Amino acid sequence: MHPPGTQSTLTATPLAGHIGAKITGVDLSQPLDGSVRREIWAALLKYKAVFFPGQRLGHAEHVALARQFGDLTRRPAPHAGAAPDGFPEILEIDAEAVDPRYGVDFEEHYRLRWLDYTAGWHTDLTPAVNPPAASILRAEAVTPFGGDTQWTDLEAAYAHLTPSLRALADGLRAEHAFFAGCQMLPHDQLDADVLKRAQEHPLVSEHPVVRVHPETGRRSLFVNPASTNRLCGFTPTQSRALLALFFEQSTRPEFTVRWQWSAGDVAFWDNRSTAHLGPADAPKGARRSLFRVTLLGDVPVGPDGGLSRAIAGEPFAALPVREGARA
Repeated sequence: MHPPGTQSTLTATPLAGHIGAKITGVDLSQPLDGSVRREIWAALLKYKAVFFPGQRLGHAEHVALARQFGDLTRRPAPHAGAAPDGFPEILEIDAEAVDPRYGVDFEEHYRLRWLDYTAGWHTDLTPAVNPPAASILRAEAVTPFGGDTQWTDLEAAYAHLTPSLRALADGLRAEHAFFAGCQMLPHDQLDADVLKRAQEHPLVSEHPVVRVHPETGRRSLFVNPASTNRLCGFTPTQSRALLALFFEQSTRPEFTVRWQWSAGDVAFWDNRSTAHLGPADAPKGARRSLFRVTLLGDVPVGPDGGLSRAIAGEPFAALPVREGARA
């Protein structure tokens, strides 16, 4: 944090043609003054995913950092994943962590269930009617190679559609649900347990296929392979064909940025205009441990002003601010 009246030392260096910037000159473990917070948020809106190398935050600092940018949220039980002791705001991403829903290393199991090779791409928690506005992810333990994370610019994906496809997409709506990108086998016990949980505690929403950003007014292609079930008003065959076209567009390499993690790095992304892909190339036996918090989001709006609607499940709520956790 720089003293009042001095110039910020924050520097944003672009990393790819459409998305991503590395930010230096700021210590995220300390409270940020208003001008620095505004600079970081402006960079987030411009670059959509920003990266802060070598920060070394603990859980408390991570929560305090996020609360400076908005209310926190997490999907409620029984959909919530692993969390560090004493920090329910944080999602623990670690193959060795015991997930209260599915056990250990369930992600490896579901990679084998992907319907195609794009199925790991996702925007955080779009089955909710108000998906998180942004996510902040930090790395604690990283692999010696591999294990990178990749982000894609959904605004660029939309902008580079042909005019006729943009016009079509502008009027479409889609249904989002967990495990939409996986082939679920009812005779598999883990799949059966997941399906039972989804039936007993459903979380399904209908969103516009094109989302208008609430701050910038820019449009993005708001579908993702992991969680978009179907296009509303089409037969399954028609829906699959159109979604395949949109998914291919969204994951084109020129719209992406890839971050190679080092311990202490922090990634901060706009969940309203991006999707991201977790790794599948980390070496076996090497520990990879990351932690994520999410900021409470609003209900998406389409080009026609139409709002998303919940089909099943309640909107996400703001988590209470615990004593000692306020920034």
